[in-house]
Amino acid sequence: MSSPCIEFRHVSKTFAGAKHIVPALEDVSFVVQPGEFVTIIGPSGSGKSTLFNLCVGLFEPDKGEILIDGERKRNRAGMVGYMPQRDLLLPWRSVLDNVIIPLEIQGIPRKVARQRALEILPHFGLKTFENEYPSALSGGMRQRAALLRTWLMGRSTLLLDEPFGALDALTRKELQNWLLTVWQEFSRTVLFITHDVEEAVYLADRVIVLSPRPGKIKLELTVDLPHPRHQSMTTEPEFGKLVRELLTELGVNT
Repeated sequence: MSSPCIEFRHVSKTFAGAKHIVPALEDVSFVVQPGEFVTIIGPSGSGKSTLFNLCVGLFEPDKGEILIDGERKRNRAGMVGYMPQRDLLLPWRSVLDNVIIPLEIQGIPRKVARQRALEILPHFGLKTFENEYPSALSGGMRQRAALLRTWLMGRSTLLLDEPFGALDALTRKELQNWLLTVWQEFSRTVLFITHDVEEAVYLADRVIVLSPRPGKIKLELTVDLPHPRHQSMTTEPEFGKLVRELLTELGVNT
């Protein structure tokens, strides 16, 4: 049996501010298996982004350990693909030249990197947009470009921190469907942060619920909805039941 792509073992993290000690996470343990799509929800300040920052090695836990692909490494930089909340596209580079940045960093010749990106652009809905600049793109197109840039890192596991949070409702639903299609087509492992409970259920094989600060795991909910998913599922009783269970766990009256 293959090792989990990500494993947190009794991880705790506290930050020292100018006047206060801020406990971010306390005794967090969970695994993400190969090919899983796992979403994380919780109130603001529950440590969701801290989990990602620990995973990619920006911080080290005060207690516990983090394994990537079964390995304990202090230097975890570059072991997973990470897409932060903002797309961070460089305004002076075209879409094509933005998305090849990870390949350039790896030392791949520019011509080879551009050809590799051009081959996958259609899967990300960016065909014919390769020479456009970020200022010409819609919010949804910018997020597609940012995800393609993360994808081209070549890592089997992707961490996506609220990638659709700033989008309007229709664009968000469109990109949810598109992301699920790409995920299934390329068989990647995804850990996805969201504040949207319906989004958490719609995308996930499993939802992890964090408590208010310090973040602890309150619930791991398996989502037994069939694939491929479609938006009409959100009106079905089983979907509503899962959403209500999560809202109750988050302390929201339903």
